[in-house]
Amino acid sequence: MSITTKTGDKGTTGIFTGDRISKFSPIIEANGTIDELSSFLGEAKHYVDEELKGILEKIQVELYSLMAEIASKGEYKKIGEKEISYLEGLIKKFEENVKLEGFVIPGSTVASAKLDVCRAIARRAERRVSKVVLEYGIAKDALRYLNRLSDLLFVMARYVELKEGKIRYVR
Repeated sequence: MSITTKTGDKGTTGIFTGDRISKFSPIIEANGTIDELSSFLGEAKHYVDEELKGILEKIQVELYSLMAEIASKGEYKKIGEKEISYLEGLIKKFEENVKLEGFVIPGSTVASAKLDVCRAIARRAERRVSKVVLEYGIAKDALRYLNRLSDLLFVMARYVELKEGKIRYVR
């Protein structure tokens, strides 16, 4: 099967349900942003230690499930309380090490800068998914997942900076 199908040449694309929708649909905008996030997570993996790399790879897999839920208009649902609780547990774990003293200037190391870019994209994905939630009534857990993911990426970036003694605060 070729990657080039030419079926999208007129501005529409196929989704999980078999429907064809415009490429500027909120569903495609949301999934495109999540795909972008996954790509940047793939880049970030090359700058972090093995523990964080494993976490990022697990998140990339979960993002595929999240995109499938959105593209299926809620028919395929694999992201829920378990995955959200996993992220919350990681946030708590990293917060125990990182004691924030104020607003942080992002990107004090290459690795933390990569994670901060991912965090910003996760927040944009959350905004895109919120439109899907409001317009289609689907992906409510996906919205929660992305919210927790952006928090996790923030605290992971600070953890990386802490390990190198490079957290910088706005003073």
